[in-house]
Amino acid sequence: MSRRARLGWVLLHVGATFLAFPQPWGDGSIDLGPVLAYAVPLTALLALRGLSVRHAAMLGFVQGNLALAAVIHWFFVVTHYYGHAPFILGLLAPLGGAMYGGLFQAIWAAGFAFLARRGAVSIWVLAALWAALDHGRSFFLGGFTWGTLGYAQHGSPVLALAPWTGVFGLSFVTVVASLAGFACFAPERAKAFGLGGRRAGAMTLAGVLLLVAAARVVWPNPPEQETVSVAVLQGNIEQGVKWSPDWAERTLEIYDGLTRRAAEEGAALVVWPETAVPGSPDGDPELMERLVALAKETGTTLIVGAVGVEWRAGEEGPRLFDSAYVLSAEMEPARYDKSHLVPFGEYLPLRSLLGRFIRALATGSAGRDVTAGPGPRVLIALGPDGEAIPVGIPICYELLFPDLVRQFAAGGARVLLAITNDAWYGRTGAPYQFLAITALRAAETGLWVARAANTGVSATIDERGRVRDRTAIFETDLLVGAVPLRHPDRGMTFYVRHGNVFAWTCWAAVLGWLVRARRLPFEDSR
Repeated sequence: MSRRARLGWVLLHVGATFLAFPQPWGDGSIDLGPVLAYAVPLTALLALRGLSVRHAAMLGFVQGNLALAAVIHWFFVVTHYYGHAPFILGLLAPLGGAMYGGLFQAIWAAGFAFLARRGAVSIWVLAALWAALDHGRSFFLGGFTWGTLGYAQHGSPVLALAPWTGVFGLSFVTVVASLAGFACFAPERAKAFGLGGRRAGAMTLAGVLLLVAAARVVWPNPPEQETVSVAVLQGNIEQGVKWSPDWAERTLEIYDGLTRRAAEEGAALVVWPETAVPGSPDGDPELMERLVALAKETGTTLIVGAVGVEWRAGEEGPRLFDSAYVLSAEMEPARYDKSHLVPFGEYLPLRSLLGRFIRALATGSAGRDVTAGPGPRVLIALGPDGEAIPVGIPICYELLFPDLVRQFAAGGARVLLAITNDAWYGRTGAPYQFLAITALRAAETGLWVARAANTGVSATIDERGRVRDRTAIFETDLLVGAVPLRHPDRGMTFYVRHGNVFAWTCWAAVLGWLVRARRLPFEDSR
């Protein structure tokens, strides 16, 4: 293959990956994922023909790095506009962040080259390797799942697999269908990659279609469910003034007014976004009293994002938490602390080594780390008649981690009240991509999600991952609606009960196949 042709496939891969995830378009977004998701693994593969394992890994890293950098282009906005880093560092930030994804694509590319040299390529194994590596991205070095291929299928029939396999099953099926389709429609070229001919491709594609159809058939229609009226508030406080003392009272007035409007429209639970309160109810008794008084006046339960504070003997200053408070006049305040923090945003890895360097480059970096909470746990909110409603409150970055969010459901949550602050992203594709990620969490857990975002997108999402109502970004707004609660006697989804069984099965299948292939002759070319 000529260098020009190989470069062409790399560029097509980058373009397909970028467009496979939601991007801003006019006042909304454009979402080509259900179509272009299938081009992502195929273009990645076509660039690798004839390469040695070492060179395939190198090209895979470049492909993966550039493709994920295109998807997370909004890193520029976060680091330069809001982190106050130099312009050049802002430009390099997406590439730096995308190196993580590039590492996993390098492994996939090397795996293909390894199998190709031994004549042991299999569509199913390549798909299993992709899905396993997507799973690895959920925990290796803390994890970063943004741009996982399965998220591109959030609006397609393939979503029916989510309650069984999590997002990783969507990645698996996408790769299988992509490569099997290639074998069907370009059998001679597919044979050159070891993918088999038209008949094998057609049979594989038929198997995938049957699998998805079966998943849709057995996807249970929930019975008549108890509902509660939930409001999600979108204060639209610009990130640049969010923590300004001059804006503190104005911010509280905005959320006070939105809460009263929500109560007038019948809301029983009123959800404020992540760190909506410019202060800490723990450290300011008057602020706590004000919030509880608002809950009492409106007859609602407030779920409020704010800074948690704890003082411990022997420590120089208080510990800070990214927290969600459940406040009602009828019960004591309860608090959930975010347990999976944002590296370089809420804490600095290896601060003793990197602290001076980071502070020199980005004056917006925090001088102190946020403290991680102990882990997901369910809190109790009060319904309109005083009934106890177990709720899960994943906070922003936590929504990227399917195993973490499923723990809320496994702990008995009947609904998810997600809170986030997407003001950091500006008018990029990130708010819409994050909404798609949240939709996967709803489908995986079988729970409705009410999502409150500071600047949007705020939304209600049903148990099948369908967005039922949503706001526009960068508008002050609220949504009020009846949200079904999972019946206490209704079974949890397979994914909630058993976790990443499918992903670990992919790991086992790949390792077994590689051991088998290792015994075959290998012709290395350097």
